[in-house]
Amino acid sequence: MQTDAIILSEPRQLALGQVGLKPAGPGDLVVRIAQSGISTGTEKLFWSGEMPPFPGMGYPLVPGYEATGEVIEAGRETDFKPGERVFVPGANCFQPSEQGPVFGLFGGAARHLVTDAKRVTRIDPGMGAEGALLALAATARHAVAGPNASPPDLIVGHGVLGRLIARITIAMGAPAPQVWDTNPSRMAGAQGYDVCLPQDDSRRDYTCIMDASGAEDLLDQLIGRVAKGGEVVLAGFYTKPLQFSFVPAFMREARLRIAAEWQPDDLIATRDLIEASALSLGGLITHHVNPADAASAYETAFSNPDCLKMILDWEAHS
Repeated sequence: MQTDAIILSEPRQLALGQVGLKPAGPGDLVVRIAQSGISTGTEKLFWSGEMPPFPGMGYPLVPGYEATGEVIEAGRETDFKPGERVFVPGANCFQPSEQGPVFGLFGGAARHLVTDAKRVTRIDPGMGAEGALLALAATARHAVAGPNASPPDLIVGHGVLGRLIARITIAMGAPAPQVWDTNPSRMAGAQGYDVCLPQDDSRRDYTCIMDASGAEDLLDQLIGRVAKGGEVVLAGFYTKPLQFSFVPAFMREARLRIAAEWQPDDLIATRDLIEASALSLGGLITHHVNPADAASAYETAFSNPDCLKMILDWEAHS
């Protein structure tokens, strides 16, 4: 089976193309993707060529790990049925081409995917394109509710991840956090919390500061804002070495925690918050683009500060 997919042949060289799919097994699903999201974290690093090498990485690759669609075939060993709406966190299902292997990193930006049924999550069809945000929302949930986690009282960055962290903090019953952003155009869109410029906030006794900006040069500033014994959480992805002045951190007995990507229980817990109407994903998708225009869509997603979340609309391409 052939399908349309976004192919990143080398850094900054991206286009819509055709790839072959591996045959589905008895434990697999074939999913027709309706929408897939563009990640401004890991996908940007693949696109720019800045992603540190790791096993299984290579070009050409199919990016994306945020996809939602409809099951069109279900293996006999699964408990799914055709017609069910699911979230797919990427897939490694592509056949080698004449030019060699096509890497599935993370393999979600395609019209059809073959995936192990254990990897997908059922979602309400009414979620529509917002279903593609489930992994990012689960990553935010993992930062707030992961092992030894404390809810943040300050969040740095009012992009889509920062907004989700703030919304999940409130949905889980914690007090509304303060949010910082340095871009005046991103001050709007808060739901039950305040957003301000860092210089307009004089507080220096935060117990938990969560960075969702991914900026590598903020640690000294953030450590200067925590209370004694306070915590700084790195919830972004950082490609450059991080450093900080020891003495201020020593005086505050500051703690540093790193929040990684979501785990399966985060997906389920996040879906439950959404279905209980405790968490909204509304207002986070700002751009919809036909996959045929993928090259410009990725440029916009990574360079336009007014773009919170870019969605590739595969149904529009059909």
